[in-house]
Amino acid sequence: MSDHSIQAYCRDANKLASFAELKLEGKGPLELSLEDLESYIQWLFEFQFDERSQARMISGIKAFYKFLLLEDVITYDPTELLEGPKLGQYIPDVLGIEEIELILQHIDLSDSKGHRDRAIIETLYACGLRVSELTELLMSHVYPELGIVKVIGKGNKERLVPIGEQALQQIHFYKIGFRNRLPIVKGHEDYLFLNRFGKKLSRISVFTTVKECVAKAGIQKVISPHTFRHSFATHLVEGGANLRAVQEMLGHESINTTEIYTHLDNDYLRETILNFHPANRKQEQVDHATYGSVSMN
Repeated sequence: MSDHSIQAYCRDANKLASFAELKLEGKGPLELSLEDLESYIQWLFEFQFDERSQARMISGIKAFYKFLLLEDVITYDPTELLEGPKLGQYIPDVLGIEEIELILQHIDLSDSKGHRDRAIIETLYACGLRVSELTELLMSHVYPELGIVKVIGKGNKERLVPIGEQALQQIHFYKIGFRNRLPIVKGHEDYLFLNRFGKKLSRISVFTTVKECVAKAGIQKVISPHTFRHSFATHLVEGGANLRAVQEMLGHESINTTEIYTHLDNDYLRETILNFHPANRKQEQVDHATYGSVSMN
């Protein structure tokens, strides 16, 4: 798993330990029963953690006890019958193509880091990268002549992702207009995206950059770097891309994760059916022949 997933699981285990210390007379993890764990879930609910946070914390606890079982520390897993909140399908927010263009247009290229910020947005959207994949992207892993980048994803798994000419052009402008002028810190020479001190960008810096760019464009949605990944996938699927190909480009281990991007809003579905379904096309011809120029609802 990624470092961030591991850290999140550790935090979840620590939350359970804190609860046991405060509410269960200091019981250790080997002493906790299913009833104790159910009281922990109730405690999470009372502290107003939302359902998705609860589900993630429970997943972390289940992983912890699975580890103890695999290591023969315990012989019975008390989380086996532990149930979390029922979650509906999560449909991520996406940006429209026009909104992405608006964000790009409002980046000030006269600013010293303007070309870097535009290259970041272009790369996030063109390749559908996670923010950690962007910050870890190496110059030696960008192949302009092939139009691909090599990405190191979760679990250090490598994948090749196509990158368009527009994003490559912005990366080139960033390199000659900003990056080449930096006093690059030793050990950071191969990282593509650097801050003004010559070190690789942090995740927080990318979040801040995206937030600033979105604000300048006057877009009111709550946007994060991951929104560009969602938009990349959604636009591909809406454009007719093969779901397996999208799965490969996103680096999803399971096709089930990618299937979330098959969601299409009702207006899009209605327009598609009305325009392309043969029965609707025949009905339109009948209506026109019968009623002439009278419009039909």
